[in-house]
Amino acid sequence: MAVDIDLPREDDPRRVAVRGWFGEHPEPTPAELVDAGFVVPHWPPPWGLDAEPELQLIIDDELKRARVARPTNPIGIGHCGPVIVVHGNDEQRERYLPPMLRGEELWCQLFSEPEAGSDLANLATRAVRDGDVFVVNGQKIWTSLAQVAKFGILIARTDTDTSKYTGISYFIVPMDLPGIEVRPLRNMIGDFGDAGFCEVFFTNVEVPATNLVGTLNGGWAMAKETLANERVSLSREGLQWGYGPTVRDLIGLARRNGGLDTMGRQRLMDAYIEGEILRYHQLRQISAAVNKKPGPDASLRKALKDPHGKRVFDLAKDLRGAGGMLAHASGDTDWDPWSYGFLFSPALTVGGGTSEVLRNVIAERILGLPHDTDVETGLTWAESRAARRPA
Repeated sequence: MAVDIDLPREDDPRRVAVRGWFGEHPEPTPAELVDAGFVVPHWPPPWGLDAEPELQLIIDDELKRARVARPTNPIGIGHCGPVIVVHGNDEQRERYLPPMLRGEELWCQLFSEPEAGSDLANLATRAVRDGDVFVVNGQKIWTSLAQVAKFGILIARTDTDTSKYTGISYFIVPMDLPGIEVRPLRNMIGDFGDAGFCEVFFTNVEVPATNLVGTLNGGWAMAKETLANERVSLSREGLQWGYGPTVRDLIGLARRNGGLDTMGRQRLMDAYIEGEILRYHQLRQISAAVNKKPGPDASLRKALKDPHGKRVFDLAKDLRGAGGMLAHASGDTDWDPWSYGFLFSPALTVGGGTSEVLRNVIAERILGLPHDTDVETGLTWAESRAARRPA
């Protein structure tokens, strides 16, 4: 679907209607935003409005104008919710989606493992059916928000006698079940902020069979959808995985502080131009999300966006000068998001899909290049597996 770069005019009837709603609800509650369909306008009713790209952009623009923030639940709304909408049953949608959208129950994503990060299908966590429950044993790592999440989306191996891609199932897991241990992972951000990375251990955890999403052993397709949704979510305008400041905010801050030398002005304008290119590309992401088809373009945008974010955070530190090393303790809160982002930015090109993995996705699914090969045999993974199979 083609999308105009310019936002609809001020007198566009859709904009007038949305702006009128905010006039009647100057301080809307999360529940009111959900009921209006403004939290996820591209979702189908009753959660969203089936909004086309232009209407979604109008709503986003009017939210900013009214200084209203959507409920915070990045992993639930951005990663897990769309999968439950499509593949969950009526009971699951009714139970989990409304409080998720209101931000009342935070979610986490239990995917990566110590030996299964980039090669996620190589996961070892097991879920064995025992009557009305699945008994889960294993370990997950780099799980954001696990220490505060009410629920998590878990992928676990439920069939070991088939291909690694077809023996995986997808579960909703209450994070307070007996046998779940969450250990926060400390990082260099320290007391300045908590990125929320955790490792999670499962020891004989009994997950109700009713919490299986979709079909048994059909979880890999849903996991790929979740990752595609994740990359769409992580590649939104904010520099810190879709959140936090933008390069436009840095320009405003630099303008207020003044004192840029010629080199600083040039670097700032280069960053601005790069940010504008990425902003235009984001419109394609919105169109894909609206049409329920997050595809490889999400990997392309994330592969471009994360290095951009790191460069802009580095630039912010340089523009701050010597004071930037003391911003944490200086009381100059305008610069705090940039100090935080500078410390966090090394994680940008790793979390949610490493740059190397994203380039493979781009090569194979956008450019049509052959699948990645085994460096020892020169064969693709499928060819290597077939060669090892007994005659």
